Amino acid sequence: MKKADELRKEYRREDLGTGVRGKYYREYMKGTNLVLLRPEVAQAFPTSEAVNEALQSLIDVATRSANPTTRSTRTRRKRRAG
Repeated sequence: MKKADELRKEYRREDLGTGVRGKYYREYMKGTNLVLLRPEVAQAFPTSEAVNEALQSLIDVATRSANPTTRSTRTRRKRRAG
């Protein structure tokens, strides 16, 4: 049985570089969420700013469509008999 902290045999510890203790600690404490994107999504939105802008736009559209106006502001035309 393999231990959880062992590397696969195709990896070498030297290839991974040196680890930095606490490198992401401040971001973690701020409550930053890390998510994995599918490759095609990451290609379309290559930066965190692009992802955030797209998601904010989606939230704005969803919010507007969830609260539609009750009446149209445009007056309805009467049909002519004829």
